[in-house]
Amino acid sequence: MAPVDAAVLAERTASVQRHLRRVAERLPSDAAALRPATDATDAVILHLWQAVQVVIDVAVSSCVALGLGSPATYGDGFRLLAAHDVIEPALAERLVRAAGFRNVLVHAYADLDLARVHAAAVEGPDDLLAFLAAIRDRLAGS
Repeated sequence: MAPVDAAVLAERTASVQRHLRRVAERLPSDAAALRPATDATDAVILHLWQAVQVVIDVAVSSCVALGLGSPATYGDGFRLLAAHDVIEPALAERLVRAAGFRNVLVHAYADLDLARVHAAAVEGPDDLLAFLAAIRDRLAGS
């Protein structure tokens, strides 16, 4: 069974790419320049959160469609996909951390470590795109 419809996956991938472009456009080169309650910081946080959320949604729906069950947590979705050779275990663990980071973004906005936000905005996009490519490749091989 295909994890997701090809057209839906293409739309989700385009959405993540748009969000990541907005992150890149607004992200200062220096982490110290990311300051609380600024338009740039708000844009980076919002678009990073949305990109991660779309990837989480694809992971959960892929688990269900592949008959792996409904993951108990967002992180478990990536772990299940790695356990069934859909994605690499190292990528899965980085995405588990991204899911945890998403929870921090949503639930602890006032207490965010902006240096951590900056690091995630610099280091995380490649993993999000690698995940979507792995799901696309799985779909193509189905």
